[in-house]
Amino acid sequence: MIRQFWLATAAVLCITAPASSETAPTAVAFDDGAIEASLTGGPGDAAAGKKVMTTASLGNCVACHQIGTIPEADFQGDIAPPLDGVADRYSEAQLRGLVANAKMTFEGSFMPAFYKTEGFIRPGAAYSGKAPTEALPPILTAQQVEDVVAYLITMTE
Repeated sequence: MIRQFWLATAAVLCITAPASSETAPTAVAFDDGAIEASLTGGPGDAAAGKKVMTTASLGNCVACHQIGTIPEADFQGDIAPPLDGVADRYSEAQLRGLVANAKMTFEGSFMPAFYKTEGFIRPGAAYSGKAPTEALPPILTAQQVEDVVAYLITMTE
């Protein structure tokens, strides 16, 4: 009976524990803005990446970018470069870096850092007391970043 309990406990831990190869936001190594290795140790899912790119509570890439491969996405933005053909302009490593933190490539970019947990400027705390002072989770998980990259690398001219 005790042996079965421990086996069941071990199985649950294996299923629910994060992948040991996942790179934490604070451990990401940028090389000229690019991130060579997968943040999860594996590939992303392009279909899941498309969902992240078009979901307001996730990446919501369409809020700023035109994406011709997703014509069903309403109200596409035009304040950022179109993403059509992006895989012809950037390598997978560069795309991963841009999604994780575009400011590592384009210092003045207004694109949010989707995989960052520190180094934020929060003037609201000094004035309103409402800005969080504790660590914030990244906007996207490592898997979601990889999913977006998987979709982006399909976007060739």
